[in-house]
Amino acid sequence: MKKHTIILFFALIMCTLFHANAQAPYKNGIGVTVGNMQALSFKTFGGNHFAFQVDLGTKYITTDGRFKGFELSGVDFWTLELNPNFMFEGRLAGNLYGLIGVGASIGYSWSTINWQGFIWSHSRNDFGKCGANGIFGLEYKFNAPVALQLDFRPGYGCLFAENFDAHYFDWSANLGIHYTF
Repeated sequence: MKKHTIILFFALIMCTLFHANAQAPYKNGIGVTVGNMQALSFKTFGGNHFAFQVDLGTKYITTDGRFKGFELSGVDFWTLELNPNFMFEGRLAGNLYGLIGVGASIGYSWSTINWQGFIWSHSRNDFGKCGANGIFGLEYKFNAPVALQLDFRPGYGCLFAENFDAHYFDWSANLGIHYTF
């Protein structure tokens, strides 16, 4: 019973701290994300701590050591994907916020293979792409209508076609800048 009282006490303290800082840094933001994913980005706050961010852009995937059970070394893919993320965001200090959440990705992927065996060969392969990811990072809201976000998104990805599917560790490290309003 004593352990439950201590856990309840710390939960109450955490709720009080979050309530004291319970103000979203802005309502909406639109901008760009660069890094492993180059995307247009929109972010909105549905409450004081909960944010929804959606990115639409491209990502480059290299196969060196990523796909298990397939001989795809040296084949690289481009994806055009939609990546929505639901996040919990809280103030750390001043205008600096921490964020953590989950997301998904869905899109289209293609690769072009050029190799020299006995003959130069060229082929194009098209795939669907889906996945799930975590997201965590930092955001700084300037006194101007600008916010800067640095995040890391580790996750799971799957490329699929009629007779093919490949599962891999999908990740991206991004820097985003949003005009806030």
